[in-house]
Amino acid sequence: MAIKYGSKVDKSFSSASMTDLMFLLLLFLLIATTLINPNALKLMLPKSSNQLKDKAITTVSVQDTGNGYRFYVELQEAGSVEGVEQALRARLADQTEPTVSLHLDKTVDVDCLTKLMNIGKRNDYKMILATSPE
Repeated sequence: MAIKYGSKVDKSFSSASMTDLMFLLLLFLLIATTLINPNALKLMLPKSSNQLKDKAITTVSVQDTGNGYRFYVELQEAGSVEGVEQALRARLADQTEPTVSLHLDKTVDVDCLTKLMNIGKRNDYKMILATSPE
């Protein structure tokens, strides 16, 4: 009498569960990246076709609130032009050739820009005005 074994090994592989896991992972990452809110200021920069590729050590941002300006150094509020100068001195004290990138709203007047450029001249900082590409 021949004995038959009832256990046969199934050599096929089903990838249905793997695609379900990949779909769920993709969905999770898509939702997670849209919920991340970066710490940034929303500024409308002036447009220019002239772009520099210098790496700035620090940034100064000026935001027009409608009833005055807000000054930021590295996304930390500086309060006034004098506060900007103090924050830049503290930040760039040990740098040999400090470069500062200025991010100003389109509506910021030239007087404010001149005051910030004078800070750079007094302290021997290289000042770069950030613009949006045309």
